[in-house]
Amino acid sequence: MSEFFFRLTPDHVLAAVEAGGFLPSGHCAALNSLENRVYDVRLEDGSHLVAKFYRPGRWTREAILEEHRFLAQLRDEEIPVCVPLEFPDGCTLHEEAGILYAVWPRTGGRAPDELSDESLASLGRLLARIHNVGAARDAPERWRLTSAHFVRDPLRILQERLPPSCAGRYRRAALRVAEIYDERSRGVPLHRIHGDCHLGNLLRGDLGFFFLDFDDFVVGPAVQDIWMLTPGRDAEGLRQRSVLVEGYREFRDFPARWLLLAETLRAMRFVHYAAWIARRWEDPAFPRTFPHFGTEEYWQRETSDLEEQLEWIESGGAEGGGGGGDAGGNAGGGASVADEPTNRDFFWDLRAATPPPPA
Repeated sequence: MSEFFFRLTPDHVLAAVEAGGFLPSGHCAALNSLENRVYDVRLEDGSHLVAKFYRPGRWTREAILEEHRFLAQLRDEEIPVCVPLEFPDGCTLHEEAGILYAVWPRTGGRAPDELSDESLASLGRLLARIHNVGAARDAPERWRLTSAHFVRDPLRILQERLPPSCAGRYRRAALRVAEIYDERSRGVPLHRIHGDCHLGNLLRGDLGFFFLDFDDFVVGPAVQDIWMLTPGRDAEGLRQRSVLVEGYREFRDFPARWLLLAETLRAMRFVHYAAWIARRWEDPAFPRTFPHFGTEEYWQRETSDLEEQLEWIESGGAEGGGGGGDAGGNAGGGASVADEPTNRDFFWDLRAATPPPPA
């Protein structure tokens, strides 16, 4: 099944779209996506749709349908999101050669390069409305944003890849991050959230902002979406986060102490992201995209970044989010190799607050 997913061709895509009751014209273009396989398909009437083929083994059928139900609930509350189209049988999820797929309307708009205070406040209100819907019911088939799932389990995967020179340091830092998250998250409610709520998953069109790609939606704390929309931790980044939170509070409560989780969540994402690459290494797209992954230099830098992020958290720099660090919001200043790419070249929220174009 995985081999078929890796070799998915336009002919397979067009056949699946046609089997789903649509009339493709034969024009099909791959879109930029590493986790899934996503294609722009033109139909006979000149309109376009987006066909998304889910990576086998990541989500169960029921977990994907929970994503679709969440999106439908958001749409019903007039929250601007992209919702999958129904096939003629009324379902939103079909299967081709063992691979689950859905079709979506193609949406227009641009990812914002920067956000004004007015836009930040508007996004805060919009995010609060998403979370109000998210808190209305559970999603038992989706992941919980816990230290077990985002640090301890990934660490077990990474252990065999870590070189002896930094394996102990990386493990100690990661486990300490997990402990801090466990301590600071006690009593913080978990509910359905976007989960990957960076600016690259946000478009601004003629009718305003709307959110894309709930593929990573999890049951987690509200602050996960807050810090990812405003990832900077310099003075300006924290001011922007404050504006966003004030807008959020117009529609939903957000105690200030929840912000103490932001930098710990950032550190957890370091570990989770590295394990994501490791888990996908059999996919030919990943060695091509991350040629630096697994080298001694890579792990030395990852270890230094994680340790520096942990030091920032334990020093109290995360309290209120203020204080030093890069103006761009980088989470650590580990050594760099001039011509070798790092995760920051692919993981935009580790860099300055300018996202890549939307996938």
